[in-house]
Amino acid sequence: MKKQHPCGSQEWEILRVGADFRLKCLGCGHQIMIARKLVEKNTRGLRGPE
Repeated sequence: MKKQHPCGSQEWEILRVGADFRLKCLGCGHQIMIARKLVEKNTRGLRGPE
């Protein structure tokens, strides 16, 4: 995401893909549901699985 999470992390794990995305913050573990439109607009870059 372009903006960092309040915990200071900028990395997210994608848990679910559909009309909404479920994202998990890799810094604190907080999970959010966000509309696909907002994710596509606010995503800076994607990395493959490690």
